[in-house]
Amino acid sequence: MKEIVFATNNENKLQEIRNILSDGFIVLGLSDIGFNTDIPETGTTLQQNASIKSTTIYKQYNINCFSDDTGLEVEALGNKPGVFSARYAGINSTYDENVDKLLQELKGVENRVAAFSTVISLFLNGKEYFFEGRISGTITHKRHGERGFGYDPVFLPDGYNVTFAQMLPELKNKISHRALATKKLVFFLQNEV
Repeated sequence: MKEIVFATNNENKLQEIRNILSDGFIVLGLSDIGFNTDIPETGTTLQQNASIKSTTIYKQYNINCFSDDTGLEVEALGNKPGVFSARYAGINSTYDENVDKLLQELKGVENRVAAFSTVISLFLNGKEYFFEGRISGTITHKRHGERGFGYDPVFLPDGYNVTFAQMLPELKNKISHRALATKKLVFFLQNEV
């Protein structure tokens, strides 16, 4: 089994990635390597933020690692919250506060078209690589489901009649933006490592 570090303190993301990468890889989180501080996301794009996190860990520990940044883009809001998805309602906002703000801003809006995007930055043996996953859908008018995290209760992926929060994790981990980006990462690692 190969070890790789996922540069995140988000336990929800870490568990999701561990489930997706369960064959052939042991995924360590930042706490597993003794890094317990948040890495500031100062980039203006998902790619920049993902790169900031993986670069920080690679330079400090000289270990193969990857990180991601994810954004929800809502067409009617000019593709907001985008890069600010995790802090849409403020710097230390909760998932619920972010969803509340989103639903409030879409009150009375008919166009609910949205997409989730994830960009992964991988540092492998001193070189950086990027992988992207994207899924289109719509924003529901209220929360549905108890699973998942973030905007999952209000994101209805195209082709499905349930939100991410209503899906079994096995299904979400096959079709989500993070899953699509991670599949590209896994394919690359299996052929490079």
